[in-house]
Amino acid sequence: MDVRTCLIVDDSRIIRKVARRIVEGLGFEVDEAADGVEALSYCAGLMPDVILLDWNMPVMDGLTFLRRLRAQTGGDHPKVLFCTIETAPERISEALSAGANDYIMKPFDGEILHSKLSEVGAV
Repeated sequence: MDVRTCLIVDDSRIIRKVARRIVEGLGFEVDEAADGVEALSYCAGLMPDVILLDWNMPVMDGLTFLRRLRAQTGGDHPKVLFCTIETAPERISEALSAGANDYIMKPFDGEILHSKLSEVGAV
């Protein structure tokens, strides 16, 4: 069976650690990036199957990263889940129209993450 890969993009080390534990428990190989620039550079070398993406980050925010990712060769492949505290419907629709596959509110747990990954066909 192919190894599924996940990139967790969040400026919070604690959020990355919690998400990593959950996603590894679902059988993914996990890497981390602290901002959109780091994440884009990672994706240029290795395109992951799934990206858990924070919205508000220094250097490059999640929405900018997502638009640039989707414009790259192969950038349409990863399932992208925004994981954020943004709750405004217009922000959610902005994320989805920029190419996000789904949306998870922070804080999230393993059950929520597993169900969202199932919905987008990643598990």
